[in-house]
Amino acid sequence: MDPVVIPILVAAIVVVFLVASTVRIVPQARRYNIERFGRYRRTLQPGLNFVVPVADRVNTKLDVREQVYSSDPKPVITEDNLVVNIDTVLYYQITDPRAAAYEVADFLQAIDQLTVTTLRNVIGSMDLEGTLTSREEINARLRTVLDDATGKWGIRVNRVEIKAIDPPHTIKEAMEKQMRAERDKRAAILHAEGERQAKILTAEGTKQKDILEAQGTQQAMILRADGEAKAVELVFQAVHRNNADPKILAYKYLETLPHLAKSDNNTFWVIPGELTEAVRAVTSAFGDQSTMGLRASAQPEGTTTADADDASDEGGAAELEAGSSLSFDAAAAADEVAKQAAAVVSDAKAEAEAARAPQVPGRGQTSGD
Repeated sequence: MDPVVIPILVAAIVVVFLVASTVRIVPQARRYNIERFGRYRRTLQPGLNFVVPVADRVNTKLDVREQVYSSDPKPVITEDNLVVNIDTVLYYQITDPRAAAYEVADFLQAIDQLTVTTLRNVIGSMDLEGTLTSREEINARLRTVLDDATGKWGIRVNRVEIKAIDPPHTIKEAMEKQMRAERDKRAAILHAEGERQAKILTAEGTKQKDILEAQGTQQAMILRADGEAKAVELVFQAVHRNNADPKILAYKYLETLPHLAKSDNNTFWVIPGELTEAVRAVTSAFGDQSTMGLRASAQPEGTTTADADDASDEGGAAELEAGSSLSFDAAAAADEVAKQAAAVVSDAKAEAEAARAPQVPGRGQTSGD
């Protein structure tokens, strides 16, 4: 090989190496910190960049996108001396690559320790119940403290969230019992409210039912009274129009008396004093008819007015005595009166029928007479 060619090849290789060392391509959302002879020179932006070969070198490559960091559970003591394990989730973003590389050695570890310290200060001033119910307040206080501390590190904390708060096992059991008791209490209250509403609705329904039934009964009684009044008016008009004599009225009076004693609610029944007068009126009525028939027909021999009076007296002997004792009960009295009245009416009818029958001539009379 020609001795001149070798130096040329070596020079070409060196030139290619120097050109390759001069060009730096930075991806999007990345930042490269450049040092020249060990001192920070500048930060390369995304795209094609040129550096001085041999003198400049890339110290750190940083991702400026928002990132998530989840810490391990840390024990924290509350104000009421209970140990709870709390783990957090941190959302951060690098805003100054130079400060993130040169102001703090390990920014993730620094943020984690700062988070734990702030949590212990915040949780230490709260009891367990306040810790469990004040997550928003804890998150806001954590974010404020971390923003103040990480600002000079070139890092911005966008959000801090408490992922879990784990109290001791005994506390969990007590909380479960308390929750169960609270739920039972709410269930009992709801059940009582339901029964109360049901009773109120039932009472309202019963009230409406009683009101409607009373109104219906009232209307029925009014209509029944109107009907009875109209019936009495029609009967009264019919009686006066037909000019009913006392005989019919007395007979209807006797027919009505037995019905007065048939009611189950009657334990004492008073017989009116005019009962015997009514019986006498019926008897005398039928007696008058028989007398009129006898006077119209021929009188048999040996039959006189005195005999008719005797027959009337015999019929009247079956009447009730005015001074008879009425000490028996109402039902027996009604039956007895009905029987006596029926007997009187039957005898009177028999006498009337006999009076209407054709008369047989007596022994002392002749056919010529």
